[in-house]
Amino acid sequence: MDENSPNLLASLHWLGHDSYRIDGPMVIYIDPWQLPDDCPAADLILVSHDHYDHCSDDDVKRIRTDDTRVIANPSAAERLTPPVSVLKIGEIVTIGGVKIEAVPAYNLDKRFHPKGAGHIGFRLTIADESLYFAGDTDHIPEMKGLQCDVALLPVSGTYVMTAEEAAQAAETIGPGVAIPMHYGAGVAGTDDDARRFRRLCKVPVVILEDEGRPRGQGS
Repeated sequence: MDENSPNLLASLHWLGHDSYRIDGPMVIYIDPWQLPDDCPAADLILVSHDHYDHCSDDDVKRIRTDDTRVIANPSAAERLTPPVSVLKIGEIVTIGGVKIEAVPAYNLDKRFHPKGAGHIGFRLTIADESLYFAGDTDHIPEMKGLQCDVALLPVSGTYVMTAEEAAQAAETIGPGVAIPMHYGAGVAGTDDDARRFRRLCKVPVVILEDEGRPRGQGS
């Protein structure tokens, strides 16, 4: 792990594709999908948009309790069992000391995530560290000036940035650490995309172990 954000990185778990869990101070899930069996209950669940590989009501129900807060963009909120709080681009909410900001996520030259759809990424501030979950996006102008300690960036191409474009996005953002995502789940992208991203990236890169699939399983 890189020394720039030791607490945040140590608490971050990649559960495959674009799904993450952050342990502490709350248990936070982002885009839970095809979760492993032993996942702890959530204090907070964030859902970026309504596509099936990001918005899974079955997975949300598995980790949800009566006290869990669920926050989603408008289209995802319609697909999840209430209650769900809606968060739109530019809006900020603070829950349990964690600041959650909805930031734009969209395609520039593809039809899958149009700008007008209102899909989002998240910028979380936890204690004195910040994490940017880019969501399903290309290298968009809004990334300029988006400061963070840890950036989670899609690298698979097809529906999102390629590894090359993601490396350029990382240079634009300038995080302490960049982490590749959106690969290895059979949707798009392979481990090779993550490794190519690491070779091309001008900022430090950490490739997390996929805790959502058996150890040693490739793509």
